[in-house]
Amino acid sequence: MSPPAIGRLIAWEALDSRGDPTVGCAVALADGARGSAIVPAGASTGGHEARELRDGGERLGGRGVRRAVESVEGELAGALVDGVERDQRALDARMRELDGTPGLARLGANAVLGVSLAFAVAAARSAGADLHRAAAVAPGEPPLLPLPLVNVVSGGAHADGAVDIQDVLAVPVAARSFAEAIELVGEVRRGTAAGGRGAGPPGARGGGAGGRPPPPARPRDALELVVAGIARAGLRAGADVALAVDVAANQMLDGDRYALRAEGRALDAGAWAGEVAAWLDDYPVVSLEDPLGEDDWAGWTDLTERVGSRVQLLGDDLFATDPERLRTGIAAGAANAVLVKPNQVGTLTDALDVTRAAQAAGYRTVLSARSGDTEDAWLADLAVAWRTGQIKVGSLARSERTAKWNRLLQIEAELGEDARFATGLLG
Repeated sequence: MSPPAIGRLIAWEALDSRGDPTVGCAVALADGARGSAIVPAGASTGGHEARELRDGGERLGGRGVRRAVESVEGELAGALVDGVERDQRALDARMRELDGTPGLARLGANAVLGVSLAFAVAAARSAGADLHRAAAVAPGEPPLLPLPLVNVVSGGAHADGAVDIQDVLAVPVAARSFAEAIELVGEVRRGTAAGGRGAGPPGARGGGAGGRPPPPARPRDALELVVAGIARAGLRAGADVALAVDVAANQMLDGDRYALRAEGRALDAGAWAGEVAAWLDDYPVVSLEDPLGEDDWAGWTDLTERVGSRVQLLGDDLFATDPERLRTGIAAGAANAVLVKPNQVGTLTDALDVTRAAQAAGYRTVLSARSGDTEDAWLADLAVAWRTGQIKVGSLARSERTAKWNRLLQIEAELGEDARFATGLLG
C-alpha cells in the first residue's frame, strides 16, 4: 500500500556540521504525517558522484543552495503535489525523470535527496512505524545492528593534511552488541588520547568527522598511534579491536604518482600498492578504503587478487554509490566491499539498489555519513533497515556523529532480545 499523496513540499537553506549551506526539506502528506531531513555534504568527493546544485558567485563563497531550494519549491513541488499516491521507488523515479540529466545536475542531487529523505520519514510516520521497520528490506528477519567503524585519527581533507591518509578507524571486532562496540571504541579513544598530544583529549574538536589530527606524520605513525591506544586501553590489537584505514588515495595523486608529502616521497602506483599491502603484515588492519585512485580499475583488480582474501577492500570514490560503476567493479573483480553514501547517487532507492546488488554479488556493504553531516539520525535507521552489516559515521564526538550512534543504541535497547548484532567484520 502506497503512502498518502504529498500535500505540501517546502525547502530552506540549512547548515551542515561545517557551517556550510545545505538543503533542508519537509514533506507533509495528505493524512497529516510530516517528515523532514537536512542533506549531508562531503569534503572528500569523488569525480563520479551525483552533482549538488550550488549558487556560485560571491555569496557564502559560492556555496549557497538557494537554486536547489528553488528546485524543490518550484519544479519538484509543482510535479509532486498533485494528489497522486506514490511509494518511495515511484517518487524517486519520478524525480529522476523530471531532472533528466546524468548525476541529477539540473535540479541538483541535494534537492532531490532532500525530498527523497523527507518523504521516507513522512511515510514511516504515516504507517505508524519507525523508519528502520518501515524501510526494512527483510521484514520477517530480526533487525540487524551494524558493526561500527569509528574514526580515531583524521588526516587528509578531514584535517588539513595532518597525515596524508584520511582516517584511521577502530573496529570493535570482539563486541557482541552495539552497546559493547561503542564502549570498546570509547576506551580506545581514551587510550589514544592519553598517548600524546596528537590524539587530543577525548572530547576535543578534531577533523571533519570528529577524529583527532596527529602532528604531521607518516601513515605508519598514525597506525602505530592507534595500536598503542588499544594497548593502553587494556585491549588486544586485532583480537578485541582492529584497524580500518580510509586512504582516500585520490587526494594523494599528483599526476600518476602518490605523494607522501609529510615524508617528501612520491611513489608510482605499483610501489604505492606494495606499501599499502605491507601494512597488513605489520598492523591489525581489517579494512582498507580507497587505497588506489578512483579510475585505476587495473590496479584495484590486481590489489584485490593480491590481498582481497586478507582484508576488506572498500570502494568509496571507486564506486560512488553508482550502479554502473558497481557492475564494472564486480565484472573486473575489483574490491570486495562497497561504501554506500545516499548523497553520492541522489535518492534512497538508488542507494538501496546499490546496497542490494553489492550484497548479491558477495560484496560487503558499509553505510556512511559525510564529513559535512547533520543532526539527523535517519542513516542509523537505514543501516538497520537495509541490513548493511557495517556503518561509518565518524568519531564518538560532535552531535552530528553522536546522533547516529545514540539512535542505534536506542534501537538496540528498544528491540531488547529481538536485536541482532553484526558480530565480526563480516556481519
